[in-house]
Amino acid sequence: MPSSYMTLRSLLAPLCFGAVLLLTPPPVTADDSDDTAEAALPVPPPLHAESSGRVRIDGKHIDYRATAGTLEMKNDDGEVIAHYGYTAYVRADTDKRSRPLLFAYNGGPGSASMWLHMGILGPQRTVVEDTAFSTRGPFRYTNNEYSILDRADLVMIDPVGTGFSRAVGKGKGEDFWGVSKDIQTVSDFIARYITANGRWTSPKYLLGESYGGIRSGGVAWDLLNRHSIALDGVVLVSPYMDYIAGSAGTPNDLPYVNYLSTFAATAWYHGVSEFRPESLDTMVEEAERFALEQYAPLLLQGNAASAAARQEVLRGLQRLTGIGADYWERANLRIDEARFAKELLRSQRKTVGRIDSRFVGDGINHVAEDFMYDPFFPAVGPAFVATFNDYYREVIGVKTDLTYITSAGLWEAWSQEHTHPGPVGTQPVANTAVDLAFAMTQNPNMRVLVQQGYYDLATPLGATRHFLRHMDLPEKLRGNISEAYYEAGHMMYLHPPSMASFKADLAHFIR
Repeated sequence: MPSSYMTLRSLLAPLCFGAVLLLTPPPVTADDSDDTAEAALPVPPPLHAESSGRVRIDGKHIDYRATAGTLEMKNDDGEVIAHYGYTAYVRADTDKRSRPLLFAYNGGPGSASMWLHMGILGPQRTVVEDTAFSTRGPFRYTNNEYSILDRADLVMIDPVGTGFSRAVGKGKGEDFWGVSKDIQTVSDFIARYITANGRWTSPKYLLGESYGGIRSGGVAWDLLNRHSIALDGVVLVSPYMDYIAGSAGTPNDLPYVNYLSTFAATAWYHGVSEFRPESLDTMVEEAERFALEQYAPLLLQGNAASAAARQEVLRGLQRLTGIGADYWERANLRIDEARFAKELLRSQRKTVGRIDSRFVGDGINHVAEDFMYDPFFPAVGPAFVATFNDYYREVIGVKTDLTYITSAGLWEAWSQEHTHPGPVGTQPVANTAVDLAFAMTQNPNMRVLVQQGYYDLATPLGATRHFLRHMDLPEKLRGNISEAYYEAGHMMYLHPPSMASFKADLAHFIR
């Protein structure tokens, strides 16, 4: 890949897919070649805390038992190789063998489950003001009336390198850091949890945000293939499923096409597009039509396209995105999300967010090509980190001096190669929509819910619709997929109207 692309991705990697840049290094593990160091690192005891709690949902109180800490994971020789972090909430007054069980995680890779935990799923919710910089203490959390605990028990998972999860003993970080390794170890954790907690007969669901989409597509198949565990459903929140279709900045035309509808939605939101329909839906429909019928064919023609056709597409790009045709021309009609976030409001010396393009911050370096920071993270990150650490340590009762790693920045250490099922085989980058289609075909009762924000520049709307339209499924199974869209960004549940809709859609999905 071009060095410029790698530089951009290096800057964005800790910010990708629901992570936050806190400059926290990944945990240090022993070098296999250093027997002395390995002997000097005995396996510590796992973390464990239990507590009781109550959440009020729809005016009704639900009592639950919370169990948090780390589970020991072992290799085939019975040696402990990791402490896998989790938080489980189990309703007190139900038969756990028949109650639905939802396993949930964020993405990154290297992003902890704090965001989903304190944003929408758990019994407590971080208080932030949507699109504002919620950086003034005291930071607060409150009863989460949108928690899913009225419909399912919940297990929040932190894969190795995030949260309190660590490789220990003879385990090393690289044993867990990669598309296929991550899929297998998350699957193994789920099997380990349901065995340890008597949940084999429970209806089981996955919910993954962002890179959690790649994880979920693979885990759904891996659980069925290696563990004979059939899922009732998979929830993909702002999913990143296909590296090629969703990663702009590469010498590949497809992601530029997939990003255009989100560029247009963002320009419409900020009032800078020339095309100004009354509804967002109309804006998105027009952008998708233009992207597929005019923009994509021109890009595919390369320098064989006529000058007249090129000028027509440049006029369309300016009309939809609010960015001048001359800029699009100088960019050879291809702009990635970092350039877009910087250029859209450059004349106002403002930068829009990548994770949620409704967020706006003052620009830094007004002649720079790419944005210097994502305004989303400083706006909400400090509140989430503060409230989660207080809640987890003081209320849940996990007592440790370990740092809860919210982002390990694992992108550059991550092995992208993945072996897909069937004839696709091993590929240098992943598209686990392939794995998900295999799981759906062999488990025709499994359903899929996709929850996507219109203003998401990290995992754009077009890439999500692309993978859905290209899944190789029997036609009768397409009815097992449902889609929900929200007028918000990557973490759409921070937008109050979308928060309520998110919960209603998820609750309806979990039967």
